[in-house]
Amino acid sequence: MKQLISKTEAFLEWGGTRKEIILLVISGIALLASILDLVPLPFDPAWIAAILCGIPIILEAVIGLVTAFDIKADVLVSLALIASVCIGEDFAAGEVAFIMQLGGLLEDLTVAKARAGIERLVHLTPQTARRIAGDQEEIIPAEQVVAGDVLRVLPGETVPADGRILSGQTSVNQAVMTGESLPVDKAEGDEVSSGTVNQFGTFEMRAEKVGEDSSIQRMIRLVQSADAGKAKIVGIADRWATWIVVIALSAALLTWLITGQVIRAVTILVVFCPCALVLATPTAIMAAIGNATKHGFLVREGDALERLAGVSKITFDKTGTLTYGTPEVVSVKSVSPDYDDAGLYALCAAAEQFSEHPLGKAVVRCFRKKEAKPLLSTEKFQMQPGQGVICEVEGKEVLAGNRKMMFSWGITLPDQVVSDSEAWRMKGCTVIYVAADGSLAGYLILSDTVRKESREMIEQLTALHVEPVLLTGDHENAAAAIARSLHIREVHAQCLPEDKMKWIETYQGRKEAVCMIGDGINDAPALKKADVGIAMGGVGSDIAVDAADIALVDDEVKELPHLVALSKRMMVTIKCNLSFSMGLNFLAIILAITGVLNPVVGALVHNAGSVLVIVNSAVLLKWRKRR
Repeated sequence: MKQLISKTEAFLEWGGTRKEIILLVISGIALLASILDLVPLPFDPAWIAAILCGIPIILEAVIGLVTAFDIKADVLVSLALIASVCIGEDFAAGEVAFIMQLGGLLEDLTVAKARAGIERLVHLTPQTARRIAGDQEEIIPAEQVVAGDVLRVLPGETVPADGRILSGQTSVNQAVMTGESLPVDKAEGDEVSSGTVNQFGTFEMRAEKVGEDSSIQRMIRLVQSADAGKAKIVGIADRWATWIVVIALSAALLTWLITGQVIRAVTILVVFCPCALVLATPTAIMAAIGNATKHGFLVREGDALERLAGVSKITFDKTGTLTYGTPEVVSVKSVSPDYDDAGLYALCAAAEQFSEHPLGKAVVRCFRKKEAKPLLSTEKFQMQPGQGVICEVEGKEVLAGNRKMMFSWGITLPDQVVSDSEAWRMKGCTVIYVAADGSLAGYLILSDTVRKESREMIEQLTALHVEPVLLTGDHENAAAAIARSLHIREVHAQCLPEDKMKWIETYQGRKEAVCMIGDGINDAPALKKADVGIAMGGVGSDIAVDAADIALVDDEVKELPHLVALSKRMMVTIKCNLSFSMGLNFLAIILAITGVLNPVVGALVHNAGSVLVIVNSAVLLKWRKRR
């Protein structure tokens, strides 16, 4: 029996959606030929639809009953098909089978394809490491690194294990783990994580956590397990199937016993087939997905909008989601009589023009965007990893870098400058100090800027009774500054991937449905764990997109309130569809019991209800909430 069931399931899965479309097309033509009687055949063409569409339904019902005594909507449909055939109502059998398979196809089309995010995460795992033994350096597979090994990491290489820097200074891109937009300066004694990228200086480190204990491997395990508990929503027709079957069979049997007319009993089974009930949810979902697509959303999970309608909290990553994720020069302050603010800006841009550091590139980009003049000439350029740059600009020795660089070159920072720059840092900004010929000339302030539409978007979400929460890997000061400007009350800063996931688990433990919106690799576990995950598809990583249920293709966050409102409207439409279809079914049953309807007319009546359900759902295609 198990072998038979296995082979039957394989047959049902063969060809997938393409096979279903072909069968439906052939069945539709057959039903049309049966109605119009165009093709002279020795049998009713409706038999073609009954066989092609009906047999898979009957097999599914038998498999469900035999393997788990699972009563679904297809059990009642199978009874109606068999009963219709037995009394010679071939067209009714073919029509019901066709409508049910059409509903099944619509459900299949709303299911997303398999995702490959975990594979991409695996590709981030370091493949090799440079192990130091005495004066010798050997390149070994990363999995052979053991705790206590001394490793050397060159610029551009991925850190092979979690550990601590023994010697050297550098800047490390930690976006994989924290999502921070700017690289972090590292020096002797600082910790580094596997999977992060060394950008500039060479350093040596001692491995502390390796293999399965490393940060990148923990991330992979989080993503693999995060959505294990995310239940799929069961179709309403299947959820109520047991009661529908019991009521239908009871009504049909009693009618047969009381009236003695088997045709009335069969009509009850036909009109009780939950065609409109099956179509109620998938048609509304498909129409809503079509609407969402027009507004830049790629819905990758069929029931994502259904889940989104019930969320009470939306958790945001900061960098790249609420902000642009790229630093901008927000202030220039000269402290030397030799330079005004514009002159200081030009001096710093000239010094940074050959820098590969994101901050240096940001200074040059912003200067060129603001000033319509060429950069000053620069000579003898040198990078100082973890500190800044040194060069000559028009014969003057110029330093541009952090406070550590100023101290190491003996540049005195006045108390007022220290106080002012600290105030900027408390707002989450970065300070670049500029010195010329041994004395401080001034400083530039850079900050990741908030998207201009973020504040209005947050206000609209709040109006929809959804509470925004900020979950970010950035420093507390940066997170608090952004939250204040956007009126977000709940903030959790310095979150690692597992921290974001734990906060979502905490909310879910309080029976609150949560939506997570993020863009970085570090957001992938949280996107998976959340009831609904939305990834920024434009600036976001492929891994974040693959972990999410919905991708915002063009990064227009201003459309998020529309998506939430659309999901709520979709649920209203589904409930209307369900109420209408159930009401129509019970009315048709009364008419069938009294003999007003025969099986063919009964099938037409309740299929007309299916058409009305589809039309009502189609309204969602162009729906937009009025302000």
